[in-house]
Amino acid sequence: MRTLGENIRKLRRQRNWSQEDVANRLNISIAAFSKIETGVTDINLSRLKTIAAVFDLSVIQLLAYDDPAYGFHSSTLEALNKKLKSREIEVVDLQKKVINLFEEVRMLKTQELSKSPISRKTVVN
Repeated sequence: MRTLGENIRKLRRQRNWSQEDVANRLNISIAAFSKIETGVTDINLSRLKTIAAVFDLSVIQLLAYDDPAYGFHSSTLEALNKKLKSREIEVVDLQKKVINLFEEVRMLKTQELSKSPISRKTVVN
């Protein structure tokens, strides 16, 4: 398995970015970024998330980048992620529909109550 620094270097080179380009995106010095690439510096989770975001990857994708074992499963993972996102959209749409239906029911009940002679007496008293 490649080291994290090697993965970062490979990603940077694939994008034809210099160390300075990536360092600027991370708001760190070139020397600090060089130490990350060479593995001299350990990085914390926050920095790892930021680096992954710079390369438009998840942390898992960054850690397992170019790992043949990961590549075998990555297409399946990507398909599942797409399916999950579409399901999330469906859930949000269904939630909106449920909210709208509740609003309709509430409005209908309000209209019925305002037309009912019993409710008028109750409201008046």
